[in-house]
Amino acid sequence: MRQYQLKETKEVKKIICNKCGKEIPVVNGRTEEGVFCVDYTWGYFSEKDGERHTFDLCEDCYDEMIRDFRIPVETKG
Repeated sequence: MRQYQLKETKEVKKIICNKCGKEIPVVNGRTEEGVFCVDYTWGYFSEKDGERHTFDLCEDCYDEMIRDFRIPVETKG
């Protein structure tokens, strides 16, 4: 007799940069390029209290965003 377990899995099929609309290649659920992913829930002292914001940026859009920082991004490694 065979017994089966039903498995439900979620696999990334496609990622699109929220800023420029570029499609970031995904093969077997893994990205083929760098992608900056944000998943942030705003806190009590914000105008967005309790809102959850999620977005993805391609590497070019990420570089463009941090270029304007007054204090540079800290990098290690």
